[in-house]
Amino acid sequence: MRMERDMLGELAVDDDALFGIHTTRAKENFALGGRGTNKRLIEAVVTVKKAAALTHAALDETRAPIHRAIAEACDIALSGGADGQFPVEALQGGAGTSTNMNVNEVLANLALERCGHTRGDYSYIHPLDDVNRAQSTNDVYPTALRIAAIGQLRRVSDACAKLQETLQHKENAFDGIQKLGRTELMDAVPITLGAEFGAYAQAVARDRWRIYKVEERLRQINLGGTAVGLATTADRKYRFGVIEKLRELTGYGLAAAEYPMDITQNNDVFVEVSGLLKALAVNLMKLSNDLRLMNSGPHGGFGELRLAPVQAGSSIMPGKVNPVIPEMAMQVAMRVIANDSAVTLAAAHGEFELNAFLPLIADALLESLELLEATLTLLRTKCIELIEPDRERCAALLNASYAVAASYIPLLGYDAVSRIISENGGDSAKIRAVLAAQAEQRSRSVPPTKEP
Repeated sequence: MRMERDMLGELAVDDDALFGIHTTRAKENFALGGRGTNKRLIEAVVTVKKAAALTHAALDETRAPIHRAIAEACDIALSGGADGQFPVEALQGGAGTSTNMNVNEVLANLALERCGHTRGDYSYIHPLDDVNRAQSTNDVYPTALRIAAIGQLRRVSDACAKLQETLQHKENAFDGIQKLGRTELMDAVPITLGAEFGAYAQAVARDRWRIYKVEERLRQINLGGTAVGLATTADRKYRFGVIEKLRELTGYGLAAAEYPMDITQNNDVFVEVSGLLKALAVNLMKLSNDLRLMNSGPHGGFGELRLAPVQAGSSIMPGKVNPVIPEMAMQVAMRVIANDSAVTLAAAHGEFELNAFLPLIADALLESLELLEATLTLLRTKCIELIEPDRERCAALLNASYAVAASYIPLLGYDAVSRIISENGGDSAKIRAVLAAQAEQRSRSVPPTKEP
């Protein structure tokens, strides 16, 4: 064990740990059960630290070797060389300070070893004076969250594009399959199965476009604004240099916020992103539930579609197969909707110059993004690509209904069609026959329109 000191006193730290006293205290204070900080967020924080280190190395020749060692430590961490060294819980007090401290300590100790020093020898490389130089949790953490969110948003957008394409393929493949349309779960009018899938494709296309566009707001960052957006401890050359370096490292079109205090105070952009993810979740739930209903049966339900069997459905009923992929997708949608509520509440409770609840925003938002990316892929590959229509069942249900009745209204009138349905006791065959006969009679009695 090695002894480290902070403002509260001394504490023993495991010799094998790359982290130090601040992380050790955070582990004890936020012992919630092992839901660690999102890995993509940690990687984004490390990337911010690398940008800062490289910028300082270029601006300060005296300390350049120290900052180059820190940048090398960042590369080690990003390549997996510090896995297991970021144990701080996702939900933590302090607006993300514990996660920032954790990364500072790990990078400092990695850099110390690169320079031939022992872990904890902070007189040579200090977690706060050197790794955190010209930074604050309040500009590092939200910047990292934006970077992590942009990367994951792009992956979700790509997954939406592939799902949209698959739905459009089904639209074309099912174009000639007539079936019964339903409104409020009741027989409505004839449609095609292709048109139904075309409508699903349009909904996903809107989701894809909305997600693509919202990235613009995430590119505005407050890095260099430090504590409250006023650039305390960060000079002008560093502020512009570090954002340029971060653009280079990420490949994203990041830009310095015109008003950094706004970005530090307000988290409405994350609420906007979460809201768009909720819209996607709603569409996925609607699509998935429709698939469950159209697949229901095989003998007691609609049975218009056949979903591919992917696993046994019951421990007691042999032969039963459940629509497990759509059910999974619906549960993910429910979680995303719940996460949106958490993001909304957390963002609304940011008082004055900082939001103390940003860790909840980060955890909920990134979880939603990761769940949606995986779900879009699974729903596409294990469900929609493998769907087979039951043409005979679609035709049988359509023929058993009097869904065609609405098409006779222009010729016979609403009241007359209603009377025919009522007089024939809902017998679909009789209703269609009477409607056809009266329509033919009416057509004969209507004189042709004369040409002018």
